[in-house]
Amino acid sequence: MNTPVNAPFDAIDVSQLAYVRSIKSKELAELPREALASVEDVDALFVLTNGDGKRLAIIEGRDAAIAAAHANALQTVSLH
Repeated sequence: MNTPVNAPFDAIDVSQLAYVRSIKSKELAELPREALASVEDVDALFVLTNGDGKRLAIIEGRDAAIAAAHANALQTVSLH
């Protein structure tokens, strides 16, 4: 990201940001069983969200989630 660290928060363009995180058990429980039928390891599911926190996808594998973000011209950033 090219925005200076000391920039005001509202100066950051979040539309091009994406976050990758492991799926929460509550989210997993809300998924239909058929959506999980082809998933080999539910512990390897990651959620890809946009800069506003909207869920874009649930993807098997962290590297695959990051690749999906980059394929859609999104810059992944770390959450702490």
